[in-house]
Amino acid sequence: MSYSTVIFDLDGTLIDTVPLIVASHRHALATVLGRDLPEEALREGIGRPLLEQMRVFDEQRAQELFDTYREFNHRVHDEYVTVFPGMLELCDDLRARGVPVAVATSKMLDAVLLAYRVIPGLEARIDAMVTIESTATHKPGPEPIEHALTLLGRPKEGAVYIGDAVSDLQAARAAGVAAVGVTWGAFDYDGLAAEQPDAIATTPAELAGILSADG
Repeated sequence: MSYSTVIFDLDGTLIDTVPLIVASHRHALATVLGRDLPEEALREGIGRPLLEQMRVFDEQRAQELFDTYREFNHRVHDEYVTVFPGMLELCDDLRARGVPVAVATSKMLDAVLLAYRVIPGLEARIDAMVTIESTATHKPGPEPIEHALTLLGRPKEGAVYIGDAVSDLQAARAAGVAAVGVTWGAFDYDGLAAEQPDAIATTPAELAGILSADG
């Protein structure tokens, strides 16, 4: 079908931040706990609130891990973060067709502002932004997506949420909107397919076709 409202996740979907996230996890774990984990374990919580991810690593020292992660992440942010090729153009195409574009992310607002600074034109292409501060509950719950729809003044019918993480697809289902996974972020095709999304895109061009397809 052709979707009338499009909501994106940010990290790993619109912008390439997964290498930064993994590096930040490694730094925090090494600094605070003196340990490392396989990359798969570091990616597993992507999409969920950062403090929640840190509680998985160590409940008692989660806040220290959180603070150490954020200091490193912000310090080296601009060395890592880029936009995925074709994604800004996809936003342009959607908006030119009258389809509003929103973002619902578990990122904090100050981190979103860093991305706006390093990727010219990103902010101008987003009609509504939902960050972790915007809602009381977060992905995989529905509230961030529901809040994005409220900000846009759009119904659930015809809306789709697009993300690279299992929690994104779970949030879409919880919110009652279509769920589309993308494979260029945190999770591979099989990991996303296990959530039975409406579609999975392996390239931005494929995603553009999914979003504009009729029938």
